Amino acid sequence: MGGKGSKKPKPSPFLDTPWREINWSDKQSALQYVKNYKPHIEGRQLRILLHGPTGAGKSSFINSVRSVLKGRMCALALADNTFGDSFTKTYTTYKIEKETPNTFHPFVFNDIMGLSKDKGVLVDDIKLALKGHVKENYKFNPESKLSEGDQFYNATVNPNDTVDVLVCVIPANNISLMPVETVQKIKEIRTAASQLGIPQVAILTKIDHCLEIKDLKIVYKSADMKEKMEQFSADVGIPMNCIFPVKSYSEEIDLNNDTDSLILSALKHIINFGEDSMNHKMNQAEDSHGYA
Repeated sequence: MGGKGSKKPKPSPFLDTPWREINWSDKQSALQYVKNYKPHIEGRQLRILLHGPTGAGKSSFINSVRSVLKGRMCALALADNTFGDSFTKTYTTYKIEKETPNTFHPFVFNDIMGLSKDKGVLVDDIKLALKGHVKENYKFNPESKLSEGDQFYNATVNPNDTVDVLVCVIPANNISLMPVETVQKIKEIRTAASQLGIPQVAILTKIDHCLEIKDLKIVYKSADMKEKMEQFSADVGIPMNCIFPVKSYSEEIDLNNDTDSLILSALKHIINFGEDSMNHKMNQAEDSHGYA
């Protein structure tokens, strides 16, 4: 009985209980939270810079956020479904319009050229963008960084030019295949952001391309997804509670509540991290003036 021919059953790829909770039945609360967001500091807007490997889905994530907030499919940022060189070539700011025409949410997204092993956006250009020195429509040059004196170099930086949250967008299905050189660039950018006091978040896209994720509601029960997130956290140093798996809209023509819930969960935390950082910097500035 139970001799040599018997095999141990394979462990389930799913945990008994989710390791992170999300309220799948109440998308509306998170949606309203984001729609009601207003920076504590008068006249400020939250600038969110997206970076990551070529083809990670930065533009698709921006389009998906806009779709969720507008309640319909949108394609503001041009996304590419082919592989190869980065589709995004210029430094572009995306505002998201509210229900009232010509009024916008007080946060903006910046999309940039993708990182790659030996081509793509230069780390030095991303460092300049973090500090607010890159002007709109600057065309990235993989061979040379933006220099002072260039027409696209912003010498006079105001608070709304600087980045408030840095978001690293990574395809979940390719984490283990990322070249060491790309990981090193991500770490270097993260170090630069940390020195500037800019919080960092990671978005894991394309979770539906991971074989076992057929139902988005089980994403936080997936042992494999948890392992991917832990691996990325260990590789680049972003804490687990700052990493969010999402599925961006790509082939759908209608919105889906579960897809929206994951996007809103990530967006809500991005906004909170940015707002906290913005207020902390203002308090530090006031304290330094007080002691001057």
